[in-house]
Amino acid sequence: MAYDELKKILDGSDNIVFLGGAGVSTESGIPDFRSESGLYSAKKKYGYSPETLLSHSLFMRKPELFYKYYKENLICTEAQPNNAHKALAKLEQMGKLKAIATQNIDNLHQMAGSKNVFELHGSVYRNNCMKCGKYYSLKDLLKIEGEVPKCSCGGIIKPDVVLYEEGLNEYVWSSAIKYISRADVLIVGGTSLVVYPAASLVNYYRGNKLVLINKSTTAYDRNADLVIHDAIGEVLKEAVLDRC
Repeated sequence: MAYDELKKILDGSDNIVFLGGAGVSTESGIPDFRSESGLYSAKKKYGYSPETLLSHSLFMRKPELFYKYYKENLICTEAQPNNAHKALAKLEQMGKLKAIATQNIDNLHQMAGSKNVFELHGSVYRNNCMKCGKYYSLKDLLKIEGEVPKCSCGGIIKPDVVLYEEGLNEYVWSSAIKYISRADVLIVGGTSLVVYPAASLVNYYRGNKLVLINKSTTAYDRNADLVIHDAIGEVLKEAVLDRC
């Protein structure tokens, strides 16, 4: 019944925006941040919490430790887009989906074909020298030898990922707000909506069809017009891909 309602909502709108979190990419084999099998399970190995390991201050003080954790846990070059990514790209191609605001840093939406993607927390695929600003792709970064990747000028290379203690990119943030506030339909998927400020984007929505797709309940479930507790890849496969 819920799946039929979702199909009806998708059919009835050409102004849909998607807000997604880690659960969108777990079906591609990328661990989420808070589950027992996620990144928190690595705490004992490194001696610090993930929040500390991924903080700006630790990056500046102990870049070798930051990069050890970062390379072993956040870079998943073998990951491929799953049905959720593919379905969202399809909706965009159909002219229905206007934008994606994602908390993920894995580039999988773009790999699936989505064009208008706002990466709230940046991307592992972009890197820049902190000294001269030179750009390095992820492929270039991984080729550099040593515990801490350094530019040809000697400066440390920093991933274009928003670390703890850092602010979000103003353009990305304001663009996400603009699209969400103007959307007829907002689909929130694969996120427990507990990570701020990203979770607060839901509050900018002014439309009349809020859809939440997540395996577990969220604090926003009671405010939604449709709630589906299931894997988002399976939901969007049936609602979009199996119909095209």
